[in-house]
Amino acid sequence: MDTTHPMIAVFDGHNDLPWESRENRGYSVEGIDEELPQTLHTDIPKLRRGGYVAQFWSAYVSSDFTGPAAVEATLEQIDFVHRMCARYPGTFALAATADDVLSAKQQGRIASLIGIEGGHQIDDNLAVLREYARLGVRYMTLTWNNTNEFADAAVGEHPWHGLNDRGREVVREMNRIGMIVDLAHVSADTMRDAIRASALPVMFSHSSCYAVNPHPRNVPEDVQRMLVSNGGVQMIASVPGFVSQALHEWYEGGEKGPRPTVTMAMVADHVDNARDAMGVDYVGLGGDFDGTGSMPQGLEDVGKYQNLFDELRSRGWSERDLEKLGWRNALRVLEANDGAYRSFMKAGSLQR
Repeated sequence: MDTTHPMIAVFDGHNDLPWESRENRGYSVEGIDEELPQTLHTDIPKLRRGGYVAQFWSAYVSSDFTGPAAVEATLEQIDFVHRMCARYPGTFALAATADDVLSAKQQGRIASLIGIEGGHQIDDNLAVLREYARLGVRYMTLTWNNTNEFADAAVGEHPWHGLNDRGREVVREMNRIGMIVDLAHVSADTMRDAIRASALPVMFSHSSCYAVNPHPRNVPEDVQRMLVSNGGVQMIASVPGFVSQALHEWYEGGEKGPRPTVTMAMVADHVDNARDAMGVDYVGLGGDFDGTGSMPQGLEDVGKYQNLFDELRSRGWSERDLEKLGWRNALRVLEANDGAYRSFMKAGSLQR
């Protein structure tokens, strides 16, 4: 890392530490204030080295969970974030709005927001969606890797050809309550339909660029142009299979021969592409740390984000534009949805 430049603040769109902790740590919040094994991408020392000021923690639940079981598991994921913030109050501040993020940043704490990663987690029930919002959830990914009752996922069958009428109703309700519409994981037609349906800026919490790697999880150029009109943000993922076309083809071809190498510079290629396609005001970072196995060389964990900024500096990025990429664009989209969220929360508050 080049220490001659100031550290760029990071507001990352997606981190799966809650699910990783469920699967491998018994849901414990203990010990993350220490350097953890390299098999875990996230701990407090790494977050500090990475320059984090805000993180959307993913309250992800596998599509193996359906119905009430999916709702129960989602509540456990939300509870993990709340417990983590309570256990380390000097590091984490539970946050829901842009003002909360700025307050935490001023205090030297990491604003901890929550997003859920799949429409199946509401069990096709808008009351469940609203209750998640009351618990501080600020985005919902319309699908995970499974097409659900109202939206097509990026992979698998596409019976709805995008959003159906129920999906448009879900988007309207999300707009009404200020829950950001997240289009990571959805099909390209769902992306287009949701951007048309949304009255507020949307986000891709962790998606890279189709023009660089034609992976179904990545964002096509025509959708990027739509995103500009919507005022949203595409937060670039670091998942190796999304980043490298060679690795994607290696997977598709049955993993024959040596595994292609994926580097941090390849992630920078996606960042550059998104900026060139949309302008610097619509690009952010959503690494998907602890949501996959190994990460690109040079970006192996959350502590390495400053390496990416150094690479982009070498390509001519200004400090001002790096600030937009690192945190300001994400903050802008959050703030654009905050008015609806505050109105919803105020209307539902107890009258004294």
